[in-house]
Amino acid sequence: MYTQRNNRRKRRTVLAAATVALSVPFVAACGSEQAGAGAGADAGRASAVGAKTGTAERSLTGMRWNVDSVTANGTTLRAPVDSHVTIEDDGRTSGRYACNYFRGETGFDEDRVRFAVDTTLMACDDEPRRSFEGALARALSFQDGALKVRVNDDRLSLTADDGTTVRLSEGNADTPLYGTKWKIVSPDSAGRAHLTFDEEEGTVSGSLGCNKVNADATVRDGHITVGTPTTTRMVCEDSLMKTEKRLLRLFDTTLNYRVEHRSMTLTSENGPSVELFAAT
Repeated sequence: MYTQRNNRRKRRTVLAAATVALSVPFVAACGSEQAGAGAGADAGRASAVGAKTGTAERSLTGMRWNVDSVTANGTTLRAPVDSHVTIEDDGRTSGRYACNYFRGETGFDEDRVRFAVDTTLMACDDEPRRSFEGALARALSFQDGALKVRVNDDRLSLTADDGTTVRLSEGNADTPLYGTKWKIVSPDSAGRAHLTFDEEEGTVSGSLGCNKVNADATVRDGHITVGTPTTTRMVCEDSLMKTEKRLLRLFDTTLNYRVEHRSMTLTSENGPSVELFAAT
């Protein structure tokens, strides 16, 4: 069922620093997957408690930060899904790399931050998510000097001593359903499938990975009623045609939908759920 979350009040708190011994178990939230120790899972993790004032321009706590990109070794990877980091006032941290979720503690030391988290161990089913997840996990686990914090308005960068940089932006608000180009990330279509809902026209249009598509779409009470699709008639490789066949099951039916920050899930009455991500 659709939920549109209200913006949280952005709180500006003073950065603090101290070190405590901590062990954070994380039970994976998917089937029988077991949690694995992330970077810094041993004792001696840093925690954001104490009274020493940091030199970062403003607090990172009390809000959600969307991960926009990771740059390492001269290559920039943009987030293919709703990757994010949330840091609570007491230093507790949670978020998502790409396929896996993490939870643990964040420690501040002057203008630097250090993450100590445990992660789930779910497999990524496509290369873009695997590559991005690996790059982000390596960046956030940088421990030699931790990550330098720079904040500019609603933008945040975390930079390691070797130049690896994670860029983030404030993200407490949900992405609008209408007018957004929603990239379909599951099932995998090699990044080609996407949908856009037009409120004025009452339609949904886009690509199924091979063919273009258009249909009527009525949104009411947390549901989307989608009409008969009109498509082009190109033939593509077998993998794309298989994905397209699955996506066609979103049409001529009523869908439940849920938007959460930059992600949307569509669930049809006669098929599995489809995961989408707001393209930038």
